[in-house]
Amino acid sequence: MVGVLALQGDVREHLAALAECDVIARPVRRPSEIDDINALVIPGGESTTMSKLAQTFEVFDPIHKRIAEGMPAYGSCAGMIMLADTVLDGREDQRSFGGINMTVRRNAFGRQVDSFEEPVDFNGESFPAVFIRAPWVESVGENVDVLGTIASGKAEGRIVAVRQGHLLATSFHPELTGDLRVHRLFVEMVAEHVG
Repeated sequence: MVGVLALQGDVREHLAALAECDVIARPVRRPSEIDDINALVIPGGESTTMSKLAQTFEVFDPIHKRIAEGMPAYGSCAGMIMLADTVLDGREDQRSFGGINMTVRRNAFGRQVDSFEEPVDFNGESFPAVFIRAPWVESVGENVDVLGTIASGKAEGRIVAVRQGHLLATSFHPELTGDLRVHRLFVEMVAEHVG
């Protein structure tokens, strides 16, 4: 059972992508629902709002605990920010679940009007990526695998996909492209975890 954090953001699109990967997925909004899932997708949206809502709905601490205990999680865009140990340009009261030893910069590619589509090099293959007020990874620490970078243009080489153990994050939105490779990778990670 894979949960999709359903406080804000592109929840339906992730649920649809996971269903296409033959996974049982459901929205998660309450603390009691966190105990019933094997993994969690943290969708794109607005990271400061997501942080506040997670605390208001009392799911922040249970999710933080499950991730620290090894529950697989995948974050796209704002979800990447929520999985980062260090966030640049965030609000003082913003909290993240952490878990990935990386520093991310919020809205690194610009504002909403600066949204764009650009192929990225993901796991050695070209991937059609959609960036909406996206972060990028400024730096990674030990045990973090860089899976994706911008392939060309003024942001060429910027890190936009990472994995650390049971955690996966992308600054782009694969759920908006119809390309299931990122979701399938996450499903494989979950399968390895649950045996």
